[in-house]
Amino acid sequence: MQQQNNFSNDVERILLTRQQVQKRVEELGAQITRDYQGKDLLMVSVLKGSVVFMADLMRAIHLPAEIDFMMVSSYGAASKSSGVVKIVKDIDIELKGKDLLIVEDILDSGRTLSYLKELLEGRDPASVRIVTLLDKPARRAVPLQPDYTGFEVPDEFIVGYGLDYAEHYRNLPDIGVLKKEVYTKEV
Repeated sequence: MQQQNNFSNDVERILLTRQQVQKRVEELGAQITRDYQGKDLLMVSVLKGSVVFMADLMRAIHLPAEIDFMMVSSYGAASKSSGVVKIVKDIDIELKGKDLLIVEDILDSGRTLSYLKELLEGRDPASVRIVTLLDKPARRAVPLQPDYTGFEVPDEFIVGYGLDYAEHYRNLPDIGVLKKEVYTKEV
């Protein structure tokens, strides 16, 4: 186990600083505020990765909104999705008639989010949109596009600001590229 104070040494380089992220989250919040005027907004965070983004984004949205959480698993401790989506925690709020905004940390292959979107659309919401902090289109395996995107990122293993590798690095304030030797080590 790595020492807590040295784990930022595992980051090869910083992709996005906390200041860049905060500025973009404020811009997304303003756009969502405009788009959802007069609507019944329900924001659903896909745990665990999007919790940091959700917390900042909901404070940047200046209109009434409900929040809820889902937890799904498709990675485990691996660096690539297994492709099998397991719902660990479902939402508690009734979706019928709500304007649902799915809040995701990163849109990668799109398999998990595509599955979730289809599942939630079946619960009769008024609308379903997706906001993702990071979009990695080079990895897209299904035809899915977010409605709101913070940043497009390269096809590299990214950690920080909620994103993890094996439950580590979520609390890094900046978003960086994890050194390859960290996630290719024998376990």
